[in-house]
Amino acid sequence: GTIMGLAAFTLPEITKMISAAALLCPISYLDHVSASFVLRAVGMHLDQMLLTMGFHQLNFRSDMGVQIVDSICDDGHVDCNDLLSSITGENCCFNGSRIDHYLEYEPHPSSTKNLHHLFQMIRKGTFARYDYGLWGNLRRYGKLSPPPFDLSSIPESLPMWMGYGGLDALADVTDVARTVKELRSTPELLYISGYGHIDFVMSVKAKDDVYVDLMQFLRLRANGSLHSSY
Repeated sequence: GTIMGLAAFTLPEITKMISAAALLCPISYLDHVSASFVLRAVGMHLDQMLLTMGFHQLNFRSDMGVQIVDSICDDGHVDCNDLLSSITGENCCFNGSRIDHYLEYEPHPSSTKNLHHLFQMIRKGTFARYDYGLWGNLRRYGKLSPPPFDLSSIPESLPMWMGYGGLDALADVTDVARTVKELRSTPELLYISGYGHIDFVMSVKAKDDVYVDLMQFLRLRANGSLHSSY
């Protein structure tokens, strides 16, 4: 969600409709992703395998999706006894007794093209448009490589708030710092050293640790036509 938000904010026709943006665990660059499940899926070229086989959607709760999870877990590279942590990293503060309930809804299905785009950026260390290959890029973009999303083009006039955690294996603190550095203005930042990726939504303490600060940010910028991004 934050990848889509940050990419969209580089477009003037989008930012003129947004009064303020609040992003939880913001992701753009993915150079320092450490989630074992994600790295294994990237390493085994899961995205390219699915494209080659003609699959347009990946749903980990489908029969094929379960087989894929088993293949990722069975070779010893990933400890899938705690599947959520292997995807997002360690989390400090959510109710572990609810994990089976959470996994009824997560991870969401996604298009294979979306997965391929994500894995392209992880492999190349870029925050850029979809790579269609040399000729496809020439046809669509007029250049051999996909154009990057220019974070410096996000206007200073757009107030932004970002919450991120020290244990996040997807929105790594180094990558978040790079994102912030490339913005023209410094967003309001909430850093919680003990929080992981899921904690910002599911922590039993998130109301006090996260949402008091987030809602204060939005209220200070509220007006009759406020459109906020989460």
